[in-house]
Amino acid sequence: MVASARPATGNPSLEFDANLVRKLIQLGPRYTSYPTADSFSDAFGYRDYLQTVVGLRTRGGMRPLSLYVHIPFCESVCHYCSCNKVVTRDRSKAATYLSYLKHEIEMQGNLFAGMNQIEKLHIGGGTPTYLNDAQMGELMAHLRRHFRFASDFDGEYAIEVDPRTVTVERVHALRKQGFNRISIGVQDFDPDVQQAVNRIQSEQDTLNIIRAAREACFRSVSIDLIYGLPKQNVITMAQTLNKVINASPDRIAVYNYVHRPNMFKPQRRIAEDDLPSLDARLNMFSLCIKRLTDAGYVYIGMDHFAKPSDDLAIAQRQGRLHRNFQGYSSHAEHHLVAFGVSGISAVAASYSENAKTLDEYYERIEQNELPIVTGVKLSMDDLLRRIIIQMLMCNFELSIDSIELAYPITFKTYFAAELEKLRELEDNGLVTVDEEWISVTPKGRLLIRNVCMVFDRYLNTACEAKTGGASAKIETQPLRYTKKI
Repeated sequence: MVASARPATGNPSLEFDANLVRKLIQLGPRYTSYPTADSFSDAFGYRDYLQTVVGLRTRGGMRPLSLYVHIPFCESVCHYCSCNKVVTRDRSKAATYLSYLKHEIEMQGNLFAGMNQIEKLHIGGGTPTYLNDAQMGELMAHLRRHFRFASDFDGEYAIEVDPRTVTVERVHALRKQGFNRISIGVQDFDPDVQQAVNRIQSEQDTLNIIRAAREACFRSVSIDLIYGLPKQNVITMAQTLNKVINASPDRIAVYNYVHRPNMFKPQRRIAEDDLPSLDARLNMFSLCIKRLTDAGYVYIGMDHFAKPSDDLAIAQRQGRLHRNFQGYSSHAEHHLVAFGVSGISAVAASYSENAKTLDEYYERIEQNELPIVTGVKLSMDDLLRRIIIQMLMCNFELSIDSIELAYPITFKTYFAAELEKLRELEDNGLVTVDEEWISVTPKGRLLIRNVCMVFDRYLNTACEAKTGGASAKIETQPLRYTKKI
């Protein structure tokens, strides 16, 4: 079974080879960062972060910032969920959280004073619209007091919404509060699938929110789907795809459900006998690729599709696509400052992660410290490998000459072991390698993580430590699935 698709001129083609995917598929990092969050250490803390920001100020030439705000609360739990959340109907908890969140924003705003121009904001969760209209307005006003936001035309200000918990009026209110992009969680429209994952959501409710977003002049509407859920099959997926395509969102994300009940407690409520087989999952994914590309969507990478006119597709064609903790972005190389429990910042050559529990998050802020508990300062090797992985994830190709111009290395010597592993992937048809370029083939683009994992020193080091040999097979890791509602 092979399904092929070729997007609009100038975008990478895509070919789905079920036998190849079945042979080579493995769990691994999604590379929203490198090193991945699994490699963060408590040796990097609040004071290390302060030194990083001071270093930026000393060097000057500060680029615009991106902001991420995490709202962890949900009214009910979706059984597939693996993100950081607090399930509660006690609304007073949101008010308490907001007060601490505002203090954190103030501390970061003071830290970045004079270099606090914002071009991108993403509010995720959890369910961000768990905050009521007044609380969201209060949050946005507080952010604007401490950071300078670019105009609505120049900035990208996104929020995730759950159609079960917002009204048409709330969507219009969000637009007035400054949001111009909206991401809508759907997952699947089939009633049996929704029942199996405890997410009952009518098609009409979702369509009403999409229609309201259009009427309110949101610049972009995104929809999230998941394949591999209990009770799903090719027929139900086809029906969901028909409805989604008819709704004509600008972006569509199709995530692979990873069942890890030992890691994520809500997943223990899913009956494993209801999960589709590997072949059924591959058939569903093949169907998604064919239906979405036939409908004119461009394959961006990993799980993402977009209309050719969307900023992501344009950025990919122009070589400006970037990848961060919120996925793909057209705002390349911005420093990312994250607020809230479990938020991860990417500032200069460092990553820093906030406390993952509310109690520890509150305790740190009460001490008048940013709630940073882990992180990492990137070495030159980390920076080198990060740019390589970034190029492969976003552009599906890598200019060896460009790396040698930017870094004091001879590529084939520095990455001799990696090039040897790439030869194995080349034999399987995933990549082509010559003296000047590493190029991911149309078949290899769906297995881009396999290619990137070759350059992941942390994965290879862990594998060698366990096996005692440098030639051992790369060890797999669970996905850090954080998307969302």
